[in-house]
Amino acid sequence: MKVLGIGNAIIDVVCKVEESFLSKNNLTKSTMKLVDEFEFKKLLSNLKIEQTIAGGSVANSIVGLSQLDNPVSFIGKVNNDDLGDKYEKSLTNEKVKYCYQKKEELIPTGTCLILITPDSERTMCTFLGIAGKISDKDIDESAVKNSELIFLEGYLWDEGEPKNAFNKAMNLSTKSAMSLSDQFCVDRHKKSFLDLVKNKLDIVFANEQEALSLIDAKNFDEVVSFSKQLAKLIVITRGEKGSIVIQKNEVVECDSKKNLKIVDLTGAGDLFAAGFLHGHVNNLSLKESLKKGTEMSSKIIQKIGARLN
Repeated sequence: MKVLGIGNAIIDVVCKVEESFLSKNNLTKSTMKLVDEFEFKKLLSNLKIEQTIAGGSVANSIVGLSQLDNPVSFIGKVNNDDLGDKYEKSLTNEKVKYCYQKKEELIPTGTCLILITPDSERTMCTFLGIAGKISDKDIDESAVKNSELIFLEGYLWDEGEPKNAFNKAMNLSTKSAMSLSDQFCVDRHKKSFLDLVKNKLDIVFANEQEALSLIDAKNFDEVVSFSKQLAKLIVITRGEKGSIVIQKNEVVECDSKKNLKIVDLTGAGDLFAAGFLHGHVNNLSLKESLKKGTEMSSKIIQKIGARLN
């Protein structure tokens, strides 16, 4: 396998609703709200499901890599329930090898309810379920050893069992990459993330805000100086300012694409990572890898959802 992803296995459940459904359930349009199982079931009980898709940040990247014809696999924790089956099927339909043995769990499969109002806006309610309870026992050793690179999801990192799962995977792997995922994640786990970036990872993906936050930098030049000292691949997306990759003293930049008809930013970072990693595992130059990442993210933001086809 070229790349093995390890991340939150969350199934996206897409439903169309009227504006009144949001106000009746005290939901703020275009936001993401974390809900418990009871609230999730209550919301879903009155809705007709349009589609169910395997989601989660790294899973989106892995599907993107598969669509670029790379042999890939994924580990993410689901329950042996109806949505867990749908999750697995949704990945295997995209030619992703699913390397997790489902078990009967007390907690259901993680789910993100995506409510689409008539104006095409998306309002999300996420129930993390069993997804965040990953442990070292869930890491398939041969899957890790047989991959050129593993790609870890910052969202999944937490003290205790998830940390043990990450450490086991990194110790067994030839090369480790990780996405910092979210500024909230970085602020919450700053000490751990800094240790991972300095001492354990080979490739790091971040956006500008996450990178600044990680080292409490006053400006972007400080991020570049810090990255040069690391002797790793540090890949940073900067929105309209494009993207940049830093490897020792080499700094390569790539412009963003202009005049795009942006309809939905879901999956922009996920698909950028897919494009860059495609370049990396197929021995393209740093510039070509950035270009591939930019091309993938430009395509995805011009359509609804995090799937290119």
